[in-house]
Amino acid sequence: MKKVLMLVLAALGVAAFALSTHAPARAAGANDWSLNATIIEACSCPMFCQCYFNAKPAGHSAMSGSMAGMDHGDGEHYCRANNVFKVNKGSYKGTKLDGAKFWIAMDLGDDFSDGTMKWAVITFDPSVTPAQRAGITDIIGHVYPVKWETPVAMGADAPIEWTHPGDHACALLDAGQAGDVRLDGSTVMRDKKQPTIIQNLHYWGAPRNDGFVLMPNSIETYKLGPNAFEFKGTNGFMITLDINSNDVMAANTTK
Repeated sequence: MKKVLMLVLAALGVAAFALSTHAPARAAGANDWSLNATIIEACSCPMFCQCYFNAKPAGHSAMSGSMAGMDHGDGEHYCRANNVFKVNKGSYKGTKLDGAKFWIAMDLGDDFSDGTMKWAVITFDPSVTPAQRAGITDIIGHVYPVKWETPVAMGADAPIEWTHPGDHACALLDAGQAGDVRLDGSTVMRDKKQPTIIQNLHYWGAPRNDGFVLMPNSIETYKLGPNAFEFKGTNGFMITLDINSNDVMAANTTK
């Protein structure tokens, strides 16, 4: 099966990045940017999310609030996800992005073979400055280089808690009143209590990542607006990605 992200990028005419250890080098400039961030991520698909290998998410029956509601067949197809970012290091046109936290809730829709996803909402922690938001919004367009059925929305600011104690991870939006993601890596069958990691798998438009650390969710929920959702026992992972303006410039020259 074709990797869905390669299919999507090809459909959009976006050159796929290589999973290399070093980005192309060029002289630094005033418009340069970079982002190294770790994501606590969970979605409605069963473990592991089939969207990385297909152009159609998992099917869900009417009782789709948990794994028990998944029919993996002809039910409604969607991938509803919470991607919670913490920037380890980054900058955008001279503005440091280190420590910025933001939450992206999204639905990839029922079939994204044409490169079109359904909806997405970005929520920033109140501590993120206007300059940081402008930079992050631009960069995220390169991390997720896709089209959306409806324009990406900006949610009202809300505090974001982001923790990673051992083989667990937790992200809370407005103290859990607006969103809650909890991952548990100890439930994965593994050897010597070491994390189970999928390597050499593309993460959207990011040219580099350190692997998908498998951590199923005990809950992933987004509680705001008409697109609120909740799932338990479905897909989850952590991943650290790296991307910069050199990567995008190099990709554009290969089109």
